[in-house]
Amino acid sequence: QVQLVESGGGLVQAGGSLRLSCAASGRIFSDYNMGWFRRAPGKEREFVAAVRSDDSAYYQDSVKGRFTISRDNAKNTVYLQMNSLRPEDTAVYYCNAVIVGRMPAFGSWGPGTQVTVSS
Repeated sequence: QVQLVESGGGLVQAGGSLRLSCAASGRIFSDYNMGWFRRAPGKEREFVAAVRSDDSAYYQDSVKGRFTISRDNAKNTVYLQMNSLRPEDTAVYYCNAVIVGRMPAFGSWGPGTQVTVSS
């Protein structure tokens, strides 16, 4: 059974930082690249960033240079360090395994964590 639990969201002013965490079940973590997605109000869920098993990462263009994704294999946890936050980063953030570059591997999602950036 897929288990994904996100945490670390909150309310922050523009220019601020947050660090998100996602605890994943071991089967997912060992077999897949892991990634973050987000859904802004009124928009479709979109890819944000992913990290491969070798710790290399890739990002959506709008977050490059501001967000850093990382993973701790011993803890089955993936992180998203978000700096220089902008109001347009406001969204519910979700993690999932990633396939075919930027697609979520599983149809079931965790509860997500709300990030709100005030201007």
